[in-house]
Amino acid sequence: MGRFATLVLVLMLVMMSEIGPMVGEARKCESQSHKFKGTCLSDTNCGSVCKTEGFTGGKCTGFRRRCFCTKHC
Repeated sequence: MGRFATLVLVLMLVMMSEIGPMVGEARKCESQSHKFKGTCLSDTNCGSVCKTEGFTGGKCTGFRRRCFCTKHC
């Protein structure tokens, strides 16, 4: 009986870890930065430029390494 209870507990924890993140996730909107110049090599630099544009952050994306700003929408 002890192994069965342990198995049920482990299954419940796995199920909760799958359900949990879906509850608190917000949608993120992306827009290419208008002020970032050149090839995007650092997410930190991209994020800093995006914050000056009124976004919450940014990241380098794609083969051409463009800076895309992000915010919650």
